[in-house]
Amino acid sequence: MSAEGLEAYFEGARTWDADRYRDAARSARRAWLVAAAGWALALLSGVTLVLLLPLKRVEPYVIRVDRTTGVVDTVPVYAPGAVAEPAVTRYFLTHYVTVCERFNFATAESDYEECGSFHGAQRNQAWYALWNPHNPASPLNVHKDGSSVRVQVQSVSFFQRASGVTDLAQVRYLKAQRAAGGADEQVTHWVATIQYAFATPSQDVRVRRWNPLGFKVIELTTEPEVQDPGPVAARGG
Repeated sequence: MSAEGLEAYFEGARTWDADRYRDAARSARRAWLVAAAGWALALLSGVTLVLLLPLKRVEPYVIRVDRTTGVVDTVPVYAPGAVAEPAVTRYFLTHYVTVCERFNFATAESDYEECGSFHGAQRNQAWYALWNPHNPASPLNVHKDGSSVRVQVQSVSFFQRASGVTDLAQVRYLKAQRAAGGADEQVTHWVATIQYAFATPSQDVRVRRWNPLGFKVIELTTEPEVQDPGPVAARGG
């Protein structure tokens, strides 16, 4: 091969290598651009999810069925300070007294936790102190002999303050105590004076199961109710 031919051959080889290098560099740049775009989209998606998190919330609701017509509707969520329907408040007061004043070893733990869902921090401290096993007056100690207490609410009365606020109620109820293995009940009459409010429902799913509307018992006072023995018949002389 002549010198001119060899020079042309080597020039072609150099050109081929240069083209291969340019193609490889172009492919690498394209791959980096695609990867960068993918990372940018992933980062943008993450930022979008973070920005949307405050908008996500769980709305509790209670389904109510009319016993007469069978119509189903939803009980609304009451914001703090809102005035609930008397029927809703009456239900929560009745349920609270029934669960929190009764005692049965089979349901004691569940009743204790459920009652706590209706308390604020201060009221829950008093509730814990009452149920503390070291407290001689704790239901766990009073009924360790296997006795039980059944509660039946008789009436619920609402009271309006001079300011026009209705946040007080009196609940009259019966407590029927039964000895372990016995059939007879010792019935006593009681009155519970309750100050209540509707607060923001808890974010805890377990608490919302018991208390979806944020009903709170602020103060509770219970005392035996003295029953009127009725008129006494006069004795003849």
